[in-house]
Amino acid sequence: MLQRASPAPPPSLDERLVREIRRNFDAEAANEADFPSTIDPRIQHVAFLRRWFAPAGNQRLLDAGCGKGRFARVLFGENAEARITGLDISEQMLSFVPEGVGKAAGILTALPFADGSFDGVYATESLEHAVDIPLAVSELCRVLRPGGKLAIIDKSADQWGRLKTPEWERWFDRRELERLLARHCRTVGSEPISYWEDIAPDGLFYVWYAEK
Repeated sequence: MLQRASPAPPPSLDERLVREIRRNFDAEAANEADFPSTIDPRIQHVAFLRRWFAPAGNQRLLDAGCGKGRFARVLFGENAEARITGLDISEQMLSFVPEGVGKAAGILTALPFADGSFDGVYATESLEHAVDIPLAVSELCRVLRPGGKLAIIDKSADQWGRLKTPEWERWFDRRELERLLARHCRTVGSEPISYWEDIAPDGLFYVWYAEK
């Protein structure tokens, strides 16, 4: 059986690397094909977030690593009372975030919010760019209020090598990420997730969910 290549050891998250990652996403903001500003609301990533945070009502939600705000756009469009904030390292990406959604520039390892600021936090294909994963997970949990809900949708380490990735990107072992979440949350779970309802998961994406 062909063995997939393993990622190189993670680089250090220093100022040089933060600047490099920011420059990368600033440049990609013009790339609508690979970094779209909208998403089909039927996609299962969206459907899970919709269910997990229901009823959204006037909840305070953080879209951590929001890019152009495509997920926030759907959730806010369906829940006008929800108070959603999109955070991203790239101000160029944030310029696409829709009206009605708050914007904050920052990185996942140093969130610019007070403890317990949000009722719900989600990170969709963004934790993989955080580099210092334990610190980023602790930050996502720190800004979540007790009893609040967290969701992370990202790629499985078992599938590493299927896609081209930058040097800093990391994919996740299912149980290891569960253990990181369990340091801060009282309940933790995970499951494979597909893009479309009528297509079975192929192992690339998982959703990890937790309650603080």
